[in-house]
Amino acid sequence: MSEKNKALINQIIRFGLVGISNTIVSYVIYAVAFALTDNYFLANVLSWLLSVLHAYIWQNVFVFKEDKNVQKRVWWKVLLKTYAAYAFTGLLLNNLLLWLWVDVIDISRFFTGIGIVLTDRELSGYLGPVLNMFVTIPVNFVMNKFWAYRQKE
Repeated sequence: MSEKNKALINQIIRFGLVGISNTIVSYVIYAVAFALTDNYFLANVLSWLLSVLHAYIWQNVFVFKEDKNVQKRVWWKVLLKTYAAYAFTGLLLNNLLLWLWVDVIDISRFFTGIGIVLTDRELSGYLGPVLNMFVTIPVNFVMNKFWAYRQKE
């Protein structure tokens, strides 16, 4: 395996680790904010805003390290692009795919007869976010690697 491929695999693993920690951070912020405010919408917005900031910081340091041999990145542009990438994958694409899995395809029909005690819509609603990860995580990686954190030669 070439050094370039090893570096890419290493970067994907680091991206995954940041993603796992980001999921935990997001949920903890959501739970605390919801407990303090009793407002799930406010808690969700706050957790999204802070978890994307968390992702930006760790991706900048741990995943998409700045190459000192090319043009320096402008931190605020990278931050705005990171928010845009997460807004696209986490808000727009995620909801569009959920609508596809639940209302258009109804993925629960592929799991009939396996003894799950949920309505078809509930089962599709629980499976949808899991399926979304197979689409949104790679899209998010590509958007961050080649757009948000890209450095010009």
